[in-house]
Amino acid sequence: MAFSPYDDWADTYDAVFSYVMEDIPFYVDEAKKAEGLILELGCGTGRVAIPMALNGARVIGIDSSAAMLERAREKAYETDASNLTLVQADIRDFELEEKFSLVVIPFRGFLSLLSVEDELRTLSNIKRHLEPGGKVALDIFVPDINMLVQEGDVPYHFQDVTDPATGQRLVIWNQASYDPFSQIMSIRTTIEKLDDVGYVSSKMYRDFSLRYIFRWEMHHLLRACGYDVLALYGDFERGDFDEGSTDMIWVATPAD
Repeated sequence: MAFSPYDDWADTYDAVFSYVMEDIPFYVDEAKKAEGLILELGCGTGRVAIPMALNGARVIGIDSSAAMLERAREKAYETDASNLTLVQADIRDFELEEKFSLVVIPFRGFLSLLSVEDELRTLSNIKRHLEPGGKVALDIFVPDINMLVQEGDVPYHFQDVTDPATGQRLVIWNQASYDPFSQIMSIRTTIEKLDDVGYVSSKMYRDFSLRYIFRWEMHHLLRACGYDVLALYGDFERGDFDEGSTDMIWVATPAD
């Protein structure tokens, strides 16, 4: 498979996104309830796939990035996550022999699909791989009006994080530009590594794009691909989705 734009993230992904933990119990719980083979699309370095496997689920993780999968294999070995199988493939057109009781796409991975055609291909492909009564669970964020009007050449401070592996402090900056015609957000993340006295010891840039999806657009994408929506949550504690929600957590199953 050709070079993935996410290959460049492999060496720093776990440090930059170490703060993202609130979704893991939700997906672990969904995997436990599914009581069958689990498929994660866009599994990356195994942030969610490994906890699901360590909690007893049999998991296959798919990602397009060889570098991210290599890191996931290292972590799976370190944690003895023997229930996890990793496969390099495109989530739009993968072909597996297995059928799954649950397919998950955590941490807004569905937004990496940058066209309606790719979104429909992926949802249709998931449906072909679900066993009868199987479910798909995914999360996306609610489009933020402040992001829509962000000046693309102006970086803003996102947050500081501490690398859990090394203890090194990281300062994260984002700058983003939004194309309202395609609904694509182009984002540059700047990662500054600080030394012990607070000087920047190194700086790196990572570019990626996401396609914004609005609430009823996602609903109609699922319906167009033959799904019934079982739930739309506003948070990972399964709270109601309302006008104050910043996340959309969708659970759907193929319609009869």
